[in-house]
Amino acid sequence: MSRQAKRDTQCERGIRSALFASGLRYRVHFPLPGMARRSIDIAFPRRRVAIFVDGCFWHGCPIHGRHVKTNSEWWRRKIERNRERDAETDAALRAQDWTVLRIWEHESAEASLAQVLAVIETRAGVAMRRETGCRGANRD
Repeated sequence: MSRQAKRDTQCERGIRSALFASGLRYRVHFPLPGMARRSIDIAFPRRRVAIFVDGCFWHGCPIHGRHVKTNSEWWRRKIERNRERDAETDAALRAQDWTVLRIWEHESAEASLAQVLAVIETRAGVAMRRETGCRGANRD
């Protein structure tokens, strides 16, 4: 298990390629503000959008997560702790006004791209209102 990629996985690279091809620019493995030793897989810092690409095994996917038979109690606790850490990370980012999007590794790059674009468009409106000081719905 120590040989498993911790970053730049095939799924993560596929999503990044789709984002780049659509014209979006992002930061990779962006340090998590205020939390040492944690990073955002794909970050849009100006828009405050954090994208995490979670592996089905390591993060306990309800569809594809599997139970290990050897040393099963240790692995159960390990995956539980990963999920708790994910929740802590999400809460910390949301407290700093970030939008968090978690994508499972089994999701297609096209579906993931659609999710990200929807979030980016929503956050673009929030960023625009924040920069201009506009609080109304439509200001010309």
